[in-house]
Amino acid sequence: MHRKLIFVLSLMIVVTSQIGMARQQGAPARLQGMVTDSTTGLPLQGAHVFIAGSMIGSITDSEGRYELERVPTGAHRLYVSMLGFKPDFRDIMLRAPRVYTFDFDLAEDIIEAGQIVVEAERDDKWLERLRRFEEMFIGETPNAEETEILNPEVLDFESNRGTFTAVASEPLIIENRALGYRIQYFLRDFQSTPNRVQYDGEPLYEEMEPDSPQQAAEWDKKRRDSFMGSFRHFALALIAGRTEPQGFKTYTRPSVQRVNGGTFGGGAMQGQQRFPLDPANIIRPGDNPNEYILDIDGVVEIVYMGEEEDEAFLKWRTGAGRARPGFQTSWITMDNGPTILDYKGDTLDPYGVTFMGYLAWQRVADDVPREYRPGR
Repeated sequence: MHRKLIFVLSLMIVVTSQIGMARQQGAPARLQGMVTDSTTGLPLQGAHVFIAGSMIGSITDSEGRYELERVPTGAHRLYVSMLGFKPDFRDIMLRAPRVYTFDFDLAEDIIEAGQIVVEAERDDKWLERLRRFEEMFIGETPNAEETEILNPEVLDFESNRGTFTAVASEPLIIENRALGYRIQYFLRDFQSTPNRVQYDGEPLYEEMEPDSPQQAAEWDKKRRDSFMGSFRHFALALIAGRTEPQGFKTYTRPSVQRVNGGTFGGGAMQGQQRFPLDPANIIRPGDNPNEYILDIDGVVEIVYMGEEEDEAFLKWRTGAGRARPGFQTSWITMDNGPTILDYKGDTLDPYGVTFMGYLAWQRVADDVPREYRPGR
C-alpha cells in the first residue's frame, strides 16, 4: 500500500472520499510505451505492464506496445515482466494529467543449471518450507486462513545458517477469498533471519466475482476493515491533518528496545518512556504542489483507537505479557531518511518505512489495491 518490503510494506496508499482525508486532484494520466528485447531490438508481445499494487495493467500487443488508461497522478512503480526475460521497473512521479511515454528493453533471463527443481524432488522438507513461507508471506491473520497460493510448485526454498530464502520461477497466483481478490504476485526477493523478514515484489490485483449479494457485502466489510487502521489510512489522515479525528494517537520513543520477535517480529516494547508527538512534526510540504516530505527521527508509536487488537495477534506476538487485547499499536522507523509522499499517500520510494507491532502482523492477505476506497 508497498512494497524490501522490510515490513516495511510498500506505502501503497489511496484517497478515500468517505473519510475526506485528501483532495482528489484533476484528471488522470495515460501511460504508453514499447517493450523490446534488449539483444535483438525486436518488440516483445505478451509482456505484462502494470502499476504495482493496483488493478491497472495491460499486455503488450504484436508491436510490443502498451497503454495504461486512467492512471492517477502521483507516485507509482511501473513494472514490466515477461517469461524468459529479466523483469524491469521504474519508480515514477506523475505530476500532471497528460500522456507519458516509458519504454523498456528487457534482457534475456538465462536459467543456470540447478535453478530448475524437478517435481519429484518436492518432498516433505519442501512442503514444510512451503508452510513456513506462507506464514511469513501470506501471514497468520484470519484473512490468511482464506488465502491460498494456487501454484506453489513455482517456488523453491533454501535454508542455510539461519537464513531462509525463497525464489519463484513464475508469478505467484494468489486467491484471497477473504477480501475477494485474485493476485498475480511477481516475487523478486524473499529472505528471513531470526530477527527480520524482508521481501520485494509487485502485486497486480483483480476483483473476484461474488457468488451472492451476501458474499459481496462480506467482502466489502472485510476490505473496509483491512483499510481502517492500516498505514495507508494513517498516511492519508496525516496529510489531511486529521490523525486524531480518524482515531490515531502518535508518540515518540528515544530508541527501539524489543522483547522477543526481533526487528520485525511480534516483540513488544517494554520499559521505555514515550512522549506525545504532534504528527505535524513528521510531515512538511514538498518542493512540488501536492507533494509532502515524511521525516521520522527515531521511533514513532502509532495507536489506532478505532479497533482493538485481534485475538490472533495476541497469539502471534509471544511474550506480550497481556491477557486482554488493547488498542492496535505499531511502531515505525525510517531506514533511508526522509521520503516523498504524494497527495494520495503514495511514496516515490516505497521501501523506506520499517514496521513493528500490529502493522508488521498484517501481510499480503490483508492488503487491498491502491485504488480501494471505503464506501460511505
